[in-house]
Amino acid sequence: MPSSRLLLIVASCAFLAACRQDMHDAPRYEPLEASTFFADGRGSRTLVANTVARGMLREDEHLYQGKVDGQLTDTFPMPVTTEVMARGRERFNVFCAPCHGRTGQGNGMVVQRGFRAPPSFHDERLRTAPVGYFYDVQTNGFGAMSDYAAQVPVADRWAIAAYIRALQFSQRATVGDVPPERRAELDAPAPQEAR
Repeated sequence: MPSSRLLLIVASCAFLAACRQDMHDAPRYEPLEASTFFADGRGSRTLVANTVARGMLREDEHLYQGKVDGQLTDTFPMPVTTEVMARGRERFNVFCAPCHGRTGQGNGMVVQRGFRAPPSFHDERLRTAPVGYFYDVQTNGFGAMSDYAAQVPVADRWAIAAYIRALQFSQRATVGDVPPERRAELDAPAPQEAR
């Protein structure tokens, strides 16, 4: 008799476990599904007016638009360090060099394959452009260049703009621009880059 009672308890537990509802099968509205719950008949709710998702306010005009008082800025919103320059070089080589070339002359690989050449960063117009201009073009695109806001984060766009400035400076630099304590390095053989 006790074994039949035990068998009945085990069978009842198995039956009740089979009746459970998994979380992946929970009752819910699918996106844009009709609903009788809301008066407008929609299951999805519209966003509350005048709300901004956390972290998306972006009210710092200098950082997010490259402008100060509505004008393109010639200053950076953060200190330009060696790490920022290294990151700018790396991101430039990934996103910009295919069109602009590694030195910014506008002779990248896609240009060599027949695509339209972008202007050289060393043209007078771009050498005198405020640094906010380079940030703005990366963010919003210009002419044949599409925007890179989705692919390149804000800090990386500023790092690329800093690296572009360094490229521009490098093409017109003189020995007098090199600090005296580093001039001996000019005659040293260049280190081989890893390939």
